[in-house]
Amino acid sequence: MATKLMDLVYWRNVMKTGVVFTGLVVTLASLFQISAITVLSHVCLGVMCITFPLRLYYKLLELLRWNPGVHPFQSYLDYDNSLTDKETVALVEEVVLLIAFAISEMKRLLFIDNMMDSIKFIVLLYMLTYVGVLTNGLTLVIATVIGIFSFPLLYKKQQVRIRRTVRAVKAFVKKIKKQCLSLYEKVRPSAAAAPKPAPVLAPAAAPATAAASKQKAKSNTIWPRMDPASLEPIRTALEAPSKMMNTQEDRLGFLHRMVGEMARSQDAL
Repeated sequence: MATKLMDLVYWRNVMKTGVVFTGLVVTLASLFQISAITVLSHVCLGVMCITFPLRLYYKLLELLRWNPGVHPFQSYLDYDNSLTDKETVALVEEVVLLIAFAISEMKRLLFIDNMMDSIKFIVLLYMLTYVGVLTNGLTLVIATVIGIFSFPLLYKKQQVRIRRTVRAVKAFVKKIKKQCLSLYEKVRPSAAAAPKPAPVLAPAAAPATAAASKQKAKSNTIWPRMDPASLEPIRTALEAPSKMMNTQEDRLGFLHRMVGEMARSQDAL
């Protein structure tokens, strides 16, 4: 079937393609004035106005024994248009897949699965509204039929020139695109300086260590660091026997001596 369609499109059989092309254009043009049912009825009546008299003529020749009883349209009657089971299944699968693809694409475009594709679809629909104002669907169908039977043959005859024109158009579009990108790079605001990374804080010390450090700093503030040699008298006094401090006067004297030693040590520092 595809081979026959290509033969029609490329006018390999001029007479057959001319009949099909003329019939399609005349039929579609007739739909401007009358309904499709009327057009179909008139087309069938026109065909039968040719086939019925011809069949009567051959039947008359057969009755007069001038014809061996050959049917004038036997070749068309013997042509097998039926499809095998495999061809039927393949055709049905292809139609079902095409319908499923169309439904999935419409769902994807209408429910904004991809933002850019939906925007393109909106622009296309908006342009079609203007096309609908200027013309109707039947005119587009006629133009499509004329294009199908014209452009393939035109491309085949003028292939070199068309390719050269297409390359020139592609180069021009590419040049315009590069200019737009360069202009965008010029007017685009400079990128903001990258923020400095925040300093990494050391992990907090354990509560016990922090408390010990705080107590050590407090003791250093109240009691300055002393020379170990200057603390020797205090250590000796503390190591004295406890029997020397039995009375109140001994304890007071010990405290006075201890304070005096600490004062002298402070003066020495």
